Amino acid sequence: MRIDKFLKLSRIIKRRTEAKNACENQCVKINGRTAKAGDSVKVFDKIEVRFKNRILEIEVKEVPAGNIPASFASSLYHIIKEEKISVEE
Repeated sequence: MRIDKFLKLSRIIKRRTEAKNACENQCVKINGRTAKAGDSVKVFDKIEVRFKNRILEIEVKEVPAGNIPASFASSLYHIIKEEKISVEE
C-alpha cells in the first residue's frame, strides 16, 4: 500500500492530499529514508512523520486491503515515540 494512503487510512493524517504534500515536503520517512507518496508500506516498517509541532514515530502492525472503519485505524500501528518540538517563528 502507498504511504500516502496508509497515513490517511490510519488517521495519522486526515486527507490523502495532505499526506502527499507531507511526502513532497520531506516530512515523512520510512525506515530512515525520505519517503515519496508512492512508496510502499509493509508490516514492521518504521514511519516517522514530522508535523509542525511534533514528531511521530510508528511501527506498522497491519496493512489493510482496503478502507477500514475509523474505530480500527489505531490498530494498524504502534507508537514508538511522540516528541513535541518547539516552533521557531
